[in-house]
Amino acid sequence: MFGPRVPTVTVTDINDDAYLLDVREDDEWLAGHAPGAHHLPMTQLPTRLSEVPDNREVAVICRSGGRSAQVVTYLLRNGWEQVRNVEGGMGEWAATGRPVVGGDGQPGRVL
Repeated sequence: MFGPRVPTVTVTDINDDAYLLDVREDDEWLAGHAPGAHHLPMTQLPTRLSEVPDNREVAVICRSGGRSAQVVTYLLRNGWEQVRNVEGGMGEWAATGRPVVGGDGQPGRVL
C-alpha cells in the first residue's frame, strides 16, 4: 500500500533506547498505549514536529500500521533518517504480550 520505501521494524525488534512515537488519537491513547511511548496524534504532527527527536531511532506506531506509515513518510521527507514504521501497530504489540496501559495507569486495551 505504501510501497517499499517505508522502513519498518517488528515489535520484537524495537531497540530499548528507541523513541516510541504513538500517533493515534486521544481516545485510543487513553484506552491503552505502550508504557514509555510518546503521544503525538498524527493530525498534530506538522505543528509539533520539533518534539520528535532527529538524533536517535524513532519507531512510529498506530493501531495497525497505516497512519504510522504515513507519519514515517512525512518524517523522511522532512529530514529524519532513523525512523521506522512498527509493523502491525498496537494490535501486534498487544498480541506479542507487550504491556498496554490505560490513561489511568491501569492495564489498558487497544482500540
